[in-house]
Amino acid sequence: MVHTLEWDGQALIILNQVELPFRVVFRHASCMDDVVEAIRRLEVRGAPAIGIAAAFGYVLGIREYSSEYRSSVNRTDQVNRTDQANRTDQANRTDQVCQETQGEFAAHADKVYRTLAAARPTAVNLCWALERMEARLKAEALAEESLDTLVQALEKEAQAMMREDAQINRSMGQHGANLIPQPRHGRDRITILTHCNTGALAASQFGTALGVIRAAHTKGKKLHVYVDETRPLLQGARLTAWELWQEGIPLTLITDSMAGCLMYQKKVDMILVGADRIAANGDTANKIGTYTLAVLAREHGIPFYVAAPMSTIDLKTADGSGIIIEEREGDEVRRIGSHAVTLPEIPVYNPAFDVTPAGFIRGIITEKGVLEPPFFQSIREFCER
Repeated sequence: MVHTLEWDGQALIILNQVELPFRVVFRHASCMDDVVEAIRRLEVRGAPAIGIAAAFGYVLGIREYSSEYRSSVNRTDQVNRTDQANRTDQANRTDQVCQETQGEFAAHADKVYRTLAAARPTAVNLCWALERMEARLKAEALAEESLDTLVQALEKEAQAMMREDAQINRSMGQHGANLIPQPRHGRDRITILTHCNTGALAASQFGTALGVIRAAHTKGKKLHVYVDETRPLLQGARLTAWELWQEGIPLTLITDSMAGCLMYQKKVDMILVGADRIAANGDTANKIGTYTLAVLAREHGIPFYVAAPMSTIDLKTADGSGIIIEEREGDEVRRIGSHAVTLPEIPVYNPAFDVTPAGFIRGIITEKGVLEPPFFQSIREFCER
């Protein structure tokens, strides 16, 4: 199984998804700005993976202050060498956030948070991860730990989040696999339509909606997956098709505009997608084109499910109208890869996500179980568990 992110103690090793499926290329992100660039360029993508990447970006950002402060103190030490006692005192101070620099350190930590949070605004997992890292930072700072100890604690927190994500995805997969029915009379398999990429590439391991498919396949359920190409960046064609092919799960790639025809022909048994943010009432933001599938599914009586970890639920956002939708540059539509498909002057509207109203969703698959309507009630009950 592919690993999207790995931590080697000094850098976050990111599988560059822009290059897939034709080249396997890794970015060694050794500073916060590297992580921010990787998130913005979609080298790392998918709500859970973005959150984990942001957590390690936070580690790198705080570590940068530690290195800068240490260098500053060492320079002061070189200027003020008067005796051995003075040198010893200066050496001790290199491992502490001195009282005089606490304000400077707090300002740096705030800048790290804001820089990472702005990388992609729609995926709530990004801010969820940063809030968790910030809480750990404040706990260590209150204990007056040394800078080295503080950075090590943050590193352990990010690593714990990565391990937890893998377990969460596996639990989600098991809950979701139980929802996949037996084939209808006269059919030899269940057909599932999915959109964008929600597999191991979108998480630390295993995946969300594609993780459900993977778990069902492992259980021996007979499946066939229709994969939307997912314009404009083709995450379905480039990434989901590649993952399913690697796993030996039967698939057929289709253009986004073919989905309605397949449903009319009764070739789709269920639709399974991921999410980047779920509002408190169940309204769900996901890759652009998801809303279209939900409307078509409702018209054709096809169950429409969302798979996402509990961390994707945003109780602070009452409904879908409060979800910020990222709009990306027009060249993503004007071009396919390096090839232009229209004139460079043509105006483009390129929202990265749309919002599916809760009323179109049959269930939300999480690591705690499957949320059912009314979602404003079941979401609060699950969040309190």
